[in-house]
Amino acid sequence: MNVCSTRDERLQVPLSRALVEGIAADGGLYVPARLPAQAARAMASTATLDLLAQRLLAPFFEGDELAALLPAIATEAFDFPAPLRPVGGGAERLSILELYHGPTAAFKDFGARFLAACLARIPRPDPRALTILVATSGDTGGAVAAAFHRRPGFRVVLIYPAGRVSPLQERQLTCWDANVESFAVRGSFDDCQRLAKEAFRDGRLRDALPMSSANSINIGRLLAQITYFAAASLRIREAEGAIANFVLPSGNLGQAVACVWARELGLPIGEIVLAHNANRTVPDFLADGRWRPRPSIATIASAMDVGDPSNIERLRFLYRDHATMTARIRAVSIGDDAIRKGIQSEYRQSGLTLCPHSAAAAQAYRMLTDEERRDSHWVLVATAHPAKFQETVGPLLGRAIAPPPALARLLDRPVAREEIDANLDRLRERLLAA
Repeated sequence: MNVCSTRDERLQVPLSRALVEGIAADGGLYVPARLPAQAARAMASTATLDLLAQRLLAPFFEGDELAALLPAIATEAFDFPAPLRPVGGGAERLSILELYHGPTAAFKDFGARFLAACLARIPRPDPRALTILVATSGDTGGAVAAAFHRRPGFRVVLIYPAGRVSPLQERQLTCWDANVESFAVRGSFDDCQRLAKEAFRDGRLRDALPMSSANSINIGRLLAQITYFAAASLRIREAEGAIANFVLPSGNLGQAVACVWARELGLPIGEIVLAHNANRTVPDFLADGRWRPRPSIATIASAMDVGDPSNIERLRFLYRDHATMTARIRAVSIGDDAIRKGIQSEYRQSGLTLCPHSAAAAQAYRMLTDEERRDSHWVLVATAHPAKFQETVGPLLGRAIAPPPALARLLDRPVAREEIDANLDRLRERLLAA
């Protein structure tokens, strides 16, 4: 199967090439030229994530040089669980999908490890290391660094907004050595994302360095994320004969696209509700149909601090008119005060300890009508371990949040970082210095 650019459907390339390039030559994002319908009824809800990924993603790899290697890729990437747990009791049917059991305790581990496993198996005639340039609002960078650390043939460059990630997130962005470098950008995540896009378009850099991305602009990240939405929805159908509805934290819209694609493949998924923080670009767009990107606002749910989300291109490519899009997805904005309230109230009511992003999703769920909550099975998507936001969650709950072992190991590593201005000349200088 070929993939095409969101800006020109005639620009089609094999999947492997799209994974290496990251972004299309015309500046668009790669999407499947068609979404292959799946025989979801034949998929086993008891299948492990790696086996489910092999079956679910095989049509995307059909005819590609990686097709025969997909089983090995999936086995390497999906070696940790994504538990689906019931929450509370009573009339509501609510589950939580825990996506923070990977090496860096965030959902980004799924996509980063899958992409690394793919890229490591694609033959490259160029003997130079492939530079993976990553703009991150927190968790992506750590997951990509962990996935590519000390892999031969790769150099990872992380750029993140100085002072706008949690202390623990910054540690996991800056605790690497060897082939991983970290730069704190004086600006917002949108500045980092702009810099990355400018770098990929820059002729001098493209001539000097083979480059790729590992943000959610890379289609490989999103293909991997389809898998856990499939697994959760299949389990609910098996247990109840019901369709799963999802409410999920949203920033750059990569997670949203993965969930939408899973539904379009024919999996038993119904409503999709996106929980944004005070950065209201997407909720406002769905409300009135006017796309108005704006500077991002710093919030306690920092990974969602995105004012100009890249993956809107993929949603607008799939849903060609506003009416169709608003019929297929919903979005709400949750402010910091409501997120804090959600962290406390969910802990009191159901015993859940949530990170700020997951708490935003919980508050979005609580905004649903009583009828919606009672008559449907909803899945709350928990995207990061709360220990990554100790300075926010701990005081609200009056206790320290113990980090999982994998995360604790990162805290013992020495850190190194460099601060740079948010301009392409400075970034180009650092990229070419190696």
